[in-house]
Amino acid sequence: MNIVTGAMGSLIPKLGELLMEEYKLHKRVKKDVEFLGKELESMHAALIKVGEVPREQLDRQVKLWADEVRDLSYNMEDVVDKFLVRVDGDGIQQPHDNSGRFKELKNKMIGLFKKGKNHHRIADAVKEIKEQLQEVAARRDRNKVVVPNPTEPITIDPCLRALYAEATELVGIYGKRDQELMRLLSMEGDDASNKRLKKVSIVGFGGLGKTTLASAVYEKIKGDFDCRAFVPVGQNPDMKKVLRDILIDLGNPHSDLAILDANQLIKKLHDFLENKRYLVIIDDIWDEKLWEGINFAFSNKNSLGSRLITTTRNFDVSKSCCLSADDSIYKMKPLSTDDSRRLFHKRIFPDASGCPSEFQQVSEDILKKCGGVPLAIITIASALASDQQVKPKHEWDILLQSLGSGVTTDNSLVEMRRVLSLSYYNLPSHLKTCLLYLCIYPEDSTIDKDRLIWKWVAEGFVHHGDQGTSQFLVGLNYFNQLINRSMIQPIYSDMGNVYACRVHDMVLDLICNLSHEAKFVNVLDATGNSMSSQSNVRRLSLQNKMEDHQAKPLTNIMSMSRVRSITIFPPAVSIMPALSRFEVLRVLDMSYCNLGKSSSLQLNIKGVGHLIHLRYLGLKSTGISELPAEIENLQFLEVLDLGNNYELDELPFILFKWRRLICLNVYPYKVVPTPGVLQNMTSIEVLRGILVSLNIIAQELGNLARLRELQIRFKDGSLDLYEGFVKSLCNLHHIGSLSISCNSEETSFELMDLLGERWVPPVHLREFASFMPSQLSALRGWIERDPSHLSNLSELFLTSVKEVQQEDVEIIGGLLSLRRLWITRTHQTQRLLVICADGFRCMVDFNLNCGSAAQIIFESGALPRAEAVYFSLGVRVAKEDGNCDFDLGLQGNLLSLRRRVCVYMYCGGARVGEAKEAEAAVRHALDAHPNHPPIDIYMIPRIAKDAHDDDLCEDEEN
Repeated sequence: MNIVTGAMGSLIPKLGELLMEEYKLHKRVKKDVEFLGKELESMHAALIKVGEVPREQLDRQVKLWADEVRDLSYNMEDVVDKFLVRVDGDGIQQPHDNSGRFKELKNKMIGLFKKGKNHHRIADAVKEIKEQLQEVAARRDRNKVVVPNPTEPITIDPCLRALYAEATELVGIYGKRDQELMRLLSMEGDDASNKRLKKVSIVGFGGLGKTTLASAVYEKIKGDFDCRAFVPVGQNPDMKKVLRDILIDLGNPHSDLAILDANQLIKKLHDFLENKRYLVIIDDIWDEKLWEGINFAFSNKNSLGSRLITTTRNFDVSKSCCLSADDSIYKMKPLSTDDSRRLFHKRIFPDASGCPSEFQQVSEDILKKCGGVPLAIITIASALASDQQVKPKHEWDILLQSLGSGVTTDNSLVEMRRVLSLSYYNLPSHLKTCLLYLCIYPEDSTIDKDRLIWKWVAEGFVHHGDQGTSQFLVGLNYFNQLINRSMIQPIYSDMGNVYACRVHDMVLDLICNLSHEAKFVNVLDATGNSMSSQSNVRRLSLQNKMEDHQAKPLTNIMSMSRVRSITIFPPAVSIMPALSRFEVLRVLDMSYCNLGKSSSLQLNIKGVGHLIHLRYLGLKSTGISELPAEIENLQFLEVLDLGNNYELDELPFILFKWRRLICLNVYPYKVVPTPGVLQNMTSIEVLRGILVSLNIIAQELGNLARLRELQIRFKDGSLDLYEGFVKSLCNLHHIGSLSISCNSEETSFELMDLLGERWVPPVHLREFASFMPSQLSALRGWIERDPSHLSNLSELFLTSVKEVQQEDVEIIGGLLSLRRLWITRTHQTQRLLVICADGFRCMVDFNLNCGSAAQIIFESGALPRAEAVYFSLGVRVAKEDGNCDFDLGLQGNLLSLRRRVCVYMYCGGARVGEAKEAEAAVRHALDAHPNHPPIDIYMIPRIAKDAHDDDLCEDEEN
């Protein structure tokens, strides 16, 4: 499926499939199918050329022809799919039926009759489509439609690194934050003026980095406040939702918030903040009236030094946010020429070798066009960046000529759209499709990476890789390329891995306009902003942005029968049409919609059984307690997401009979219903949340030969169960991610012993997590026997580790691909652990928590790439071993730190004065860090405010 070529990419192979002997088509029909295939291949090539030209440069006749061919391809695929589903579906083995031979014979006769009927249908449909295609071709010839031959687009390398890994470190941002903005916030001093509520509004046009600057300030100072909130607003916001989000972010998530009106929410927010020192950032305000309503909640006059920051593109809005003498407006300035150059070159020449002389002039000319706007600089640089080699100079010249007059304050919106449009049309056609699909998400959405990629797969956007290659991994490559192109922005988890993305509002505006022109996605929101009169609706995004608007279910879309995809965002579930109206639906995502018993909507999802074409069903966090029996009809389902449905106790037997199922998420841990079912899931690649209690089921896992990701929990620990599991694991040669845990807290270390003795990790293993008692002897055994088996291990999570010695640290530090390490709750530890300079060379997130029994010291040059470091310090041990200054090697070290430093300071057995000295020494060393990373120091146990320096800190176990 492709925005450029419609359904051509998937349709042409399906036409070839129809010609296979097993479908027994009539000779005349076969001849017509062969004609269609050849004609469509020619049109497919022409459509690809059309897609490489900006739509505004296309002749109107070319647009009409391309739209007509695309629509026809969708209709053709619907016809072919209906035939294939009916014929193949009849051949799928159904659960065993004990009702007798007569019923079995009757079903066979009915099946034969249906097949005959289906062959007549496909013959008639192919004849009709052939006539339509001939009409389209004749019209093209009559009107002399000439497909343009565009300049060859700029290509980029397929590297998978994310540009925004350092998003909070845009060139020049720390100078702005520490000097100008921090001065306006008056964070230092005890005079009365600093104790009053201060408001600062950051104003500037799109792409200057207002949100990035506000985020950096938030991370820097949030620890100084009792409560804090960072809430995005955007265009056309709902006042109630904004107020609720502020309250929830501040830490007041009461269940009654959903039923309160705006005035009640304002009063609740006002009362909640009355005696608190708070920090609130309200990002991207467009409307003065919205601000006036929100501002009532912050009218209290407490003198606790609270701060309120807003960002906006509109100077009038900024002035309305800052009406008091204590308030300030911060005008966001473009980057200086030097900072612009550094940012541009850093993206294109990452080895710090500088810009070669032949590119210096064209580089300066491009930067003039970018006008110091970080978004423009990053986007253009990403179009020219290559991991292996610099793009040829003529491509730089072509790009420069396409940039127009450049980005200035007067024409910023028009020229930024030109810059982004240029980057969009430089994308390969499959990436264009994947990017445009993101317009189904509302503004400021956090878009889950895995869910997005699985939906791309189900929609047919992802090419089939080489034989045996997972389509999800191909889709992951697409996702990373869009990050690499700076068309989407990565969002990192606390552990540092990219788990989601966000679309900049200017990029979202561009792709929404492009999607609207191409009739790719219809966004319906019950506010009158709908396209319900169109007869060729293919994808629906239901958003109902105004929650107070009592919308009626959609009934007036002319052709529900052609809709292939529906994504519903709460509370738009109230306008959801009856599922039975959709004939060819492939994707249904209702995640986070309230479908549980407590829902006033009482939405009936039994209609899901009619959706026989369905490939993706998203029911995550919907509150359902059971699945309808009709779900057994979904024979072609590939992805089923039932995550976070805590009231869903039983899984239907039929779930484990679907041979086409690729991904099944039933976290938090559902029991496999009966032995003998797992072995049927021959296509499964991802299995999350399986609770296993029987050895026979553990052994059946070994039949899932394509499994890449397994998240498993054992109901209770027994040697017999573990042996069956390890035996199965030895057959799973493609496993890349393994997570194991057990319900029993008293589980022994037997599983890790068995893994160390009998399992050889496959070279594909990237993630290993054990949330049960573990010991490092198994890991040492794998590495000592053959280090190459862990050559791709990038994430290692071990909780409740029995023992950590210096040798273990050095062995783990030698894993060349390890980027994230998480070791906690150690029981025995060497008193001094040294993180050496020659280990952990690729480490990005380092977490080593050894409790009170050890001190951890960093050698000069240790963890050269670490962006976040979490570690423990046993104060008493450090003092007893002579480290009276608590020098841990932090001063002038760990130079890549930027996201977080967290120190777990165990004070048990030490004097209060010693604990305070340790905290002061560590904080002093970290405060001097040039990147100013956020710092958290947790005293365990906490020291009472009235404690004396000579008092003994209680042991943390107490």
